[in-house]
Amino acid sequence: MIYKHAALQFGIAVIAFTLWAAADSWYLLTELGLANALSVLLAAIAGLAVSTVVHEWSHFAGAIASGSSYSVPKKFGFFVYDFDFEKNSLRQFNLMSLAGQAGSWLTVLTLWYLLPMDNSGRVMLVCGAVGSAIFGGMIEWPVLKRAQISGEPFAELSKIDSAVLKRSAIGGIGGTALLWLLVS
Repeated sequence: MIYKHAALQFGIAVIAFTLWAAADSWYLLTELGLANALSVLLAAIAGLAVSTVVHEWSHFAGAIASGSSYSVPKKFGFFVYDFDFEKNSLRQFNLMSLAGQAGSWLTVLTLWYLLPMDNSGRVMLVCGAVGSAIFGGMIEWPVLKRAQISGEPFAELSKIDSAVLKRSAIGGIGGTALLWLLVS
């Protein structure tokens, strides 16, 4: 079942990245404004998709590396596994959580290192990945901090509500836009 989750999620990221790469190539070949605009738009989506998929699978890798107990849902969803909060320790939760954060920033650094930052679409690709990392961090770092105090990761995760998600989305989108305006 895990392979189906991997194929679907990484497939989505590859499709988003491929669509951006096609628009980037179109812009490089023609220098058309429309091609550039499409490249920037698709770069934001691809950066978000790639970083989010790596983030989630890094959580899973952290769960495995820490020896955590988990199950894999049969139905496809955003999350690839269910962390067993009753069987796992706070240390295992911390390692799983931190691995996701590391995955996000590793994605940012990898994209920055591998691609020349010589047009606005390529810059946006990295900015989209940064925005995804900001979004995830704004949700997860407060949970990690509260869990260290309470010792109850599930209770702290349960405090994530629509206001937290909205604030984090605004932070991620705002961070993406601001960074892109500063760098491009």
